Amino acid sequence: MRDPRRYNVGVPVALVVVGTAAGGALAAAWLRAGIAYPLTAAAIAAATLGAFVGIAGHQHPHARFGAANAVTTIRVGLVALVGALIAIDADATGLWLAVVLASVAAALDGVDGWLARRTRLTSEFGARFDMETDALLILALSMLVWQHEKAGAWVLGSGLMRYAFVAAGRVLPWLARPLRSTLRGKTVAVVQIVGLIVAVAPIIPLPYSAFVAAVTLAALVWSFAVDIVWLARQT
Repeated sequence: MRDPRRYNVGVPVALVVVGTAAGGALAAAWLRAGIAYPLTAAAIAAATLGAFVGIAGHQHPHARFGAANAVTTIRVGLVALVGALIAIDADATGLWLAVVLASVAAALDGVDGWLARRTRLTSEFGARFDMETDALLILALSMLVWQHEKAGAWVLGSGLMRYAFVAAGRVLPWLARPLRSTLRGKTVAVVQIVGLIVAVAPIIPLPYSAFVAAVTLAALVWSFAVDIVWLARQT
């Protein structure tokens, strides 16, 4: 029997990948970036969505994919368009595009959770989907900030810390235990995204861009430290 979850997930995923490629093609004409930009964006979206559904698809318990997850899927497309700017070494116009796309993706971050609660389709899948999309956006923005010399290589810590934490959980199982959802964690995630958007904006020069990035990284280090201490106390 066909798994209805896989069937329902495939439709929005395919639509977003195609939409990402189409949006990337329009942006490429404006940026004069060529075919590499939309192809890279579509590849990032397809790889991200495919990997996530393959890894966490079993956590989706509902027969419908749901409007909330559809919004998060659209956010992945926006994040992919931001990430693809790294491959073309975007100019100032490209960085402004990153600011706009990342801002829209951040604004939609509050919509998917509200929709999930409104439609009573909350799930572990949706919560993790949203979190991993935020993590990918932070990684893409931190790489743009570093690539355009608006902060040192240390800014990559903002984007890599989440993945380093997950990797550490493979070695130390107690770090892989579920974390509680806290206002502090959600606030720091928002601070990360907003701070990196500010840092990458062409209108913000050094040393101000580096200062903003450093503050956001410090907030993230503090938040991870709190989580690690909490997990250690549960052992």
